[in-house]
Amino acid sequence: MVQFGNRYTSKAQAGARFVAQRLLLKPVIWSMVHVTITDRALLKDVRGPYIVVANHSSHLDAPLILGSMPSRLSRYLAAAAAADYFFDVWWRKGLTALFFNAFPVDRSANARSTGFTGKLLKAGVPLLVFPEGTRSKDGTIAPFKGGAAALCLKAGIPCIPMALVGATQAMPRGRNWPVPGRPPVRVRFGQPLIAAEGENVTDFNDRIEKVVREMHAAEFALFLAETGANVHNHPTVESADATGDSDEHPREGAA
Repeated sequence: MVQFGNRYTSKAQAGARFVAQRLLLKPVIWSMVHVTITDRALLKDVRGPYIVVANHSSHLDAPLILGSMPSRLSRYLAAAAAADYFFDVWWRKGLTALFFNAFPVDRSANARSTGFTGKLLKAGVPLLVFPEGTRSKDGTIAPFKGGAAALCLKAGIPCIPMALVGATQAMPRGRNWPVPGRPPVRVRFGQPLIAAEGENVTDFNDRIEKVVREMHAAEFALFLAETGANVHNHPTVESADATGDSDEHPREGAA
């Protein structure tokens, strides 16, 4: 249950988080990877709660998103994080809460929605959700689950689509730190999306996914031109069979 006045909405906690994100986390990450940010100006008119939706392939993704957003929009942004990993021990839970204002997501196959995300939105807390449900193994984008679209539709709030390219190469699964040499990563913001009158969850989710895929494809082409990387698969589509992890139960939003 959301306890108003707690860390999700506390001004004091937001101040501490600003210091942690902008003076600690961002300088460290930006010193290890070369970040190119595109179209951040599209967010200039965004106000109130919203949901950030992005592809997910690396533990770098959340720090890149938070560090790339204007501070006025990331101040209270709460990131969905896998309960079985980020909230399993006290120190990791504390760091995840401090840096990402994170809330736990149950990735088990029989998990049920608790309505927690809806309560956060009602409290004015914006959300960061990865609708693929888990990290991609190779940078390809899995089909989006519809939870974020449903929340936007129900609350009447915008979705901010984002695409990240290069994070897989910079910090692939199994690494705790980026590879040496400040590898390039690209972060692109899309025009905030609002569900059209009469648009249902499936159609809105499909539209969000299409925008993210198109941005990702454009940034991927620039990434290849920049790096000359020999990447055989174009990371835009991945089958459901290819995304399943034997040791994970993908559930929407888990970082």
